Amino acid sequence: MKLALLGVALAALAQDPYTDWINRMAQEQLAARRKVIAGLKTEQQARARQLESRNKILRQIGGLPSYRGPLKAKTVRTLDRGEYWLEMVHFESLPGYVVTGNLYRPKAAGKHPAVLYSIGHWDEGKIAGQRIAANLAAKGFVVLAYDPVGQGERQQAYDERFGRSLIGGSTEQHFVNGAQALLAGESVARYFIHDSMRGIDYLVSRPEVDATRIGASGCSGGGTQTMYVAALDERVKVAAPACVMNSFEKVVPGPTGDSEQSFPGFVAEGLDQADWTYLFAPKPWLIASTEEDFFTPAGARIVFEQAVEFYGIFGAPEKVAWAIGPGGHGTPKKVREAIYQWFGKWLLNRDGLGVELDLPLLQVGELCVFAGCRAPGRGLAEVIAEGWKARRKAGDVKAMIQLGAPPTGLTQVKWLGPERKDELIVVVNDGTPAERRAESLAKLGVRVKLVKLPGVSTGARYSGGWIDHTRAWLIGKNLPSIRANDLLHEVRTELDRYDKVHIHGWAWGGIPALYAAHAEPRIARVWVERMPWSLAMAMEAPLHRNLHEAIVPGLALRGDFPDFLDKRFFVVDAHDWNENRIERELPGVYRRPFEQSDRELLEVFRQLGHASADKQNKKEN
Repeated sequence: MKLALLGVALAALAQDPYTDWINRMAQEQLAARRKVIAGLKTEQQARARQLESRNKILRQIGGLPSYRGPLKAKTVRTLDRGEYWLEMVHFESLPGYVVTGNLYRPKAAGKHPAVLYSIGHWDEGKIAGQRIAANLAAKGFVVLAYDPVGQGERQQAYDERFGRSLIGGSTEQHFVNGAQALLAGESVARYFIHDSMRGIDYLVSRPEVDATRIGASGCSGGGTQTMYVAALDERVKVAAPACVMNSFEKVVPGPTGDSEQSFPGFVAEGLDQADWTYLFAPKPWLIASTEEDFFTPAGARIVFEQAVEFYGIFGAPEKVAWAIGPGGHGTPKKVREAIYQWFGKWLLNRDGLGVELDLPLLQVGELCVFAGCRAPGRGLAEVIAEGWKARRKAGDVKAMIQLGAPPTGLTQVKWLGPERKDELIVVVNDGTPAERRAESLAKLGVRVKLVKLPGVSTGARYSGGWIDHTRAWLIGKNLPSIRANDLLHEVRTELDRYDKVHIHGWAWGGIPALYAAHAEPRIARVWVERMPWSLAMAMEAPLHRNLHEAIVPGLALRGDFPDFLDKRFFVVDAHDWNENRIERELPGVYRRPFEQSDRELLEVFRQLGHASADKQNKKEN
């Protein structure tokens, strides 16, 4: 099976100045949290902490979908697997939004406890839960193993011609949907959690299930979903998340999780992963880890020890346990058997169920619900866009950019071109094309200050430098604002030295210029080339590149890129979010003729203002 490792960029584990800068603030916030939880002594204080944390989390993710309409559940076929029955099922989490799964159920008659088994970032989806689900069914549990969005039969931006998602693997699909959700003022996690809750709705609708005995488990990203649904859905009575629980004391500078695993402001608001166990207390919670996981035992120990302390307030420290197995990321046999034992003890009131059975397993295609292993219905991008359109309301987008802080001290500067006092162009260095533009301007006699702003803009094809953005969100900041603020400082140091100071940004490098210029009226002109024209283009599309570069959470609810423009802007060749030039005429946008030289373009820049670009377009075309 292909495991996408939770979207973790393992190369990023080597520290860099930006990560160190973020981590210093994160550790200060986490140290402050430790002082707060050390003061929790009574059950009343513990209950207050639970309520406060729950409210913070729900606000951070944008609340949960309220829809609890018909599941429209269907069993497509049933297989006799000897020790248990296996059903291929599907249901609707939201109208037209289909979840596919496998239901494993005992052959014995009567009511049985049930386990919701969430799947981690395995592209193949629900097959990753087959061994554990089959064993639990043989031991007397009804188990639903389901495909998360972007996995198994729920591929996003799926292309029939290629038989796969155009975006790539599961984590890339999560990043693309996650970026869209954050601009809409929510976390994509709310849809994952809703799927889990609807999975429980499905389980309790089954005649074989005892609705008072529901458990939840899963590994990796499935362990994340287990934490969430256990903490937020009171129907879950026993939890066993595997290969995920780790204190952010270790996670922020290390294996930072992807979009549904990292909420904006989570660490800044005094939360850590132990708070998921707090919300579940005093019900039974098993933490499962492995010795060589990138989610290290050291980080899991922090969570475990804090959980035991909190459960102790309720007089129930024995209801938290920690199982550690050999090897790397995953659920080795020792961990699997600990999970069987845990559910047997707390849901069946039986010991001795920890021995794993050697059951025959099926292949991916044999577990598919639909022909072609492809679920019908709406995609998540469509669901998010629908909610965004319903909730957006014009506001002051400029006020949403976090400016005014001291500079990070991380900006790198290179000077080009002859020294002259009449004009300076500050070029945002966002990669090779921007460097080439800076070199071309310098050769034309322009004094250039080439500025490399903090953070990495490059990465995977669609998610780009997601990890630097994600780390900033966790501590209550956002990288586009950090970059805009640093750019302002670099510009302001030059305003008294030059008659005119301009800014230039190429492609995504234009975004810091866009977000910064409104705060400094002394900037003479702002030249952006090949920059995406609007956020709406991304919000209404299932496919977009490097949208993280624009994310100020909730910005698309209040406005769009054109709201930042004024007469100082010289916008050249506006693009969409897949690097295609927009050929239709746009207000104030100059479309560069193919044969135009850099010298000629520079002259147009010096002559034209934003308001006269339309006239020039007509003249050139």
